[in-house]
Amino acid sequence: MAEINVVPYIDVMLVLLVIFMITAPLITAGVNVDLPQVDSEPMSANEEPPLIASIDASGNYYLSLGDARDQALEAQELVALVVKHKETHPKMAILINGDKNVAYDKVVRLMVLLQQEAGIESVGLMTEPLE
Repeated sequence: MAEINVVPYIDVMLVLLVIFMITAPLITAGVNVDLPQVDSEPMSANEEPPLIASIDASGNYYLSLGDARDQALEAQELVALVVKHKETHPKMAILINGDKNVAYDKVVRLMVLLQQEAGIESVGLMTEPLE
């Protein structure tokens, strides 16, 4: 009479679970931006991930698509990267992730740069839902 001992498999599963629980928060690192809170509809999950241009509280620019980018960019570098990405994804959505403490002027300048120099027709603004 043959039996399968599943105890070692459970041990391996628990070890893998612990590894994933420890590494998952480390993967989601990004630019720390305190978004304004408003009542708005979330994006649908069917759409392809948008290109996110971030402005932190000190006015530094960042660009990310899915993965985190922790290196500050100059405005012209950001525009060049957006233009390069637009060549391969012509219908991409771009969102501005502006900290609520950044000057409104910085956000508007980034919108103008993206529309005039990069040729982006539609730029969205990211917000946090109301609590």
